[in-house]
Amino acid sequence: MPVIVVANPKGGVGKSTLSTHIAGYFASQSQRVMLGDADRQQSSQLWLSLRPATAQPIASWDINDDQIAKPPKGTTHAVIDTSAGLHGKRLKDVLRLAHKVVVPLQPSVFDIFATRDFLDELAERVKTDKTQVGIVAMRVDERTRAAEQLRNFVVSTGLPVLGTLRDTQNYVQLAAHGLTVFDLAPERVARDLAQWQPICQWLDQ
Repeated sequence: MPVIVVANPKGGVGKSTLSTHIAGYFASQSQRVMLGDADRQQSSQLWLSLRPATAQPIASWDINDDQIAKPPKGTTHAVIDTSAGLHGKRLKDVLRLAHKVVVPLQPSVFDIFATRDFLDELAERVKTDKTQVGIVAMRVDERTRAAEQLRNFVVSTGLPVLGTLRDTQNYVQLAAHGLTVFDLAPERVARDLAQWQPICQWLDQ
């Protein structure tokens, strides 16, 4: 069972948005997916509580400070949303479960600086245990100088950029209803689905 961990020690970079959408993507493919939340704010669990019964089901994965519950048989995919400042033993415990780690990153010098050491650590994990790591640029206007700075920084890490997600109210409005772009008619969110395509291809590898 592949486990996708969404992590970045910096707060407010879009971890919950990314986590819920990855779970939503797997659900849209009729996979039996679970979404765990290792963040004390429990944003992903709140999102799950808002998800309508008519949407493709996503189960809750019980994760607390003491232990991580074993997923029930039949689960095909799992996604873990992590907290800001996750470090030490707790970080290692979560990363030990990961087949893939997705790092959301915004084009801000503060976000880049706060994430550098974490990305260096992940790059070492790629070498030692073959964990797959990818970066998703969040809330990015690709025409800006900030986006160019982000691209230059990512090149220096040696890690791949899986895709770029634009800054749009679609994500805010969908989150309020426990939904993702994968729950809507494709023509309503065509631009966003196009941005997700390379990310989904990497997830499916």
